[in-house]
Amino acid sequence: MSQWKNFSKGFFKENPVLVLLLGMCPTLGVTTSAINGLGMGLATTFVLVMSNLVVSMVKSQIPDKVRIPSFIVIIASFVTMVELLMQAYVPSLYDQLGLFIPLIVVNCIVLGRAEAFASKNNIVSSLIDGLGMGLGFSMALTILGGIRELLGSGSFFGFKFIQGDGMLVFVLAPGAFLALGYLIVLINKINKKTA
Repeated sequence: MSQWKNFSKGFFKENPVLVLLLGMCPTLGVTTSAINGLGMGLATTFVLVMSNLVVSMVKSQIPDKVRIPSFIVIIASFVTMVELLMQAYVPSLYDQLGLFIPLIVVNCIVLGRAEAFASKNNIVSSLIDGLGMGLGFSMALTILGGIRELLGSGSFFGFKFIQGDGMLVFVLAPGAFLALGYLIVLINKINKKTA
């Protein structure tokens, strides 16, 4: 039962973006639309789940001196898989996300969960933790991208709802900071009410 507690932490109590403020580079860089946020979030979720699984399986075989470099090699292997799969099957999304896909290797969410959780827990707990944190990250990026897309261009997931142009500021970098700031305030209020 405590394993599922770790799953739900990634959504509100310890959301990587909205509470822990981790992974800000892709959060602010790719969330110009909901589909970009969802695509980046799911790619990161796959890497997070698979790297947690492998790190948890091989943790006793890795010497302490090379622990972090070993984790990075494991993570980089899964990032390469995601990059090649996206390039082959969703090239338009791959083109939109661009450089941010290979940067998953150095995303502090992925390495942090491998070091802080997967290297100290069993396989099932590590899988559940990776899935919870990854889906929480995906949720935050999709919501942020959706807000920016709706306010910036009047559409949501590419479907146009508002005629004409939206507020240009939300398509640009300052809009990412504004929308993220308001989302963080909202999550803090929700967390205070449930605490």
